[in-house]
Amino acid sequence: MSLSLILGGVKSGKSRFAEQLAIKSGLAVTYIATAQAHDDEMQQRIQHHQQSRPKHWQTLETPIHLAAVIKQQCVINQCVLVDCLTLWLTNLLMREDEALLRHEVEHLISCLNELEGQLILVSNETNMGIMPLGKLTRQYCDEIGLLHQAIAAECHNVVLTVAGLPHSLKGQLV
Repeated sequence: MSLSLILGGVKSGKSRFAEQLAIKSGLAVTYIATAQAHDDEMQQRIQHHQQSRPKHWQTLETPIHLAAVIKQQCVINQCVLVDCLTLWLTNLLMREDEALLRHEVEHLISCLNELEGQLILVSNETNMGIMPLGKLTRQYCDEIGLLHQAIAAECHNVVLTVAGLPHSLKGQLV
């Protein structure tokens, strides 16, 4: 079992780095996409990601129930790449269902030690700036910061990408 968390800002190279890790694993890859296209610009971003990854990878769209799908897919001789936790958490927050949010976050964190394959999680590091205005945005920043801390504690490798360059925070630059 191998767990990696790849963090970075928008267009930092985190997805590309995570995809390279998945390719280097030599394993069959399942790509779990959490994005939902609610507008044309987001649809274009999704299409760009779809076109950039190998065609033979299995892709599953999972905007909400992430842990259940990870548990099902992350088995021996399988690499699972989740892109990204940022949008997954946003999807949960937009549901305005605190019980669902707590259940899904706790389920994700608790399942990490049960996995047998290789898991690569991608997420935006959004908490390096000023405190944002607006209750929902502040809640998001709090939730993503706590989620990153909990997941990083369980991961073997944590990488921060800046300007396309990976920086190891924990473990190795796999």
